[in-house]
Amino acid sequence: MEELTIKSGATDELRSYLLRKKWMKVHVVYDRNTRTAAGDQVVDQLTVDNIHIGISEIEEDENQDVIADEAAIMQVLTEVDHETDVLMAVGAGTLHDITRYAAYTLGKPFISIPTAPSVDGFNSMGAPIVLKKKKKTFQTQTPIALFADVDVLKEAPTDMTAAGFGDVLGKYTALADWHFGAITANEPFCDQAAEMTLEALNQAIQSAKDIRAGSAKGMENLFEALLKSGMAMSLFGHSHPASGGEHHLSHYWEMGFLAEGRKQLLHGEKIGVSTGLIADIYHEHVEKKVALDPLLTDAQKERIALIFKDLPTGDDINTLLGQVGGKTTLAELGVEEVLYQESIHNAHTLRKRNTMLRYLNERE
Repeated sequence: MEELTIKSGATDELRSYLLRKKWMKVHVVYDRNTRTAAGDQVVDQLTVDNIHIGISEIEEDENQDVIADEAAIMQVLTEVDHETDVLMAVGAGTLHDITRYAAYTLGKPFISIPTAPSVDGFNSMGAPIVLKKKKKTFQTQTPIALFADVDVLKEAPTDMTAAGFGDVLGKYTALADWHFGAITANEPFCDQAAEMTLEALNQAIQSAKDIRAGSAKGMENLFEALLKSGMAMSLFGHSHPASGGEHHLSHYWEMGFLAEGRKQLLHGEKIGVSTGLIADIYHEHVEKKVALDPLLTDAQKERIALIFKDLPTGDDINTLLGQVGGKTTLAELGVEEVLYQESIHNAHTLRKRNTMLRYLNERE
């Protein structure tokens, strides 16, 4: 990114950035809620500088959800003027995915204006898109600049803030899975990206009390942790540093809800719960299955044992989630046991990753 600003009144820096770039035609993407949170303010500020503003307001579906699907993407693609200099996502993860994919398709840069510290994908290249009610992640582009107003982040709904914390906690199992894939399947690994992800995880955990209080310090620390995770993904070029079996379960639940026409859950809420559940599964099978696997060398078994020894238990994860008021159980999410069991046995097929989840299913 060329520009990164996280502070009170960050949109003032946005105005000067656009003027320096001589970008006088901007297309803003928001929804009803994020228009109120920051969209109207941004549009009013930029209009003062005679910047021409195009707008795509993404509508909610019958469940009051905004979905990054074919309809939303086509709306933006058809509403952007061909002379537009830059697109701008004003919102949380879904609106960024819509804008990111549309900007990449149009060959234009986009700017990130986050309205809630809810996900780690603001500055990543991945765009998870729902196509025919199935989720597929496309590698597109990072924003060219990001301006996060701490005053706006502080006003985000508490469940979205807790979801951002849950998304960061998912790095526990994501990193374990990434190490596991590198050891057992020689998957590419980047020490720097792994270290950056671990820094993000520690920063969020150390700020749990401030995050729960909704203080400026807590919001800034959580958002920085989310950005570090996104930077790690961009550095590596794929989502391995931040996405493992816990994300596969989450995506499977999401597609189950889409197929049934049910209201969607916050991404980070699902990740928080799935991380605790899958951590316990992993602990159990490292001792029961990995240690007895004749296809693994003793050296591999020792390295795997060390990795999963440091993985927190499900109770540990739930305690951390409770510190920020996050959901901790399938019942709180509304995910039925049947869907959960299906995800344990089938979610590993959603991506070609050599996770522990895939290992447990393919070596039964």
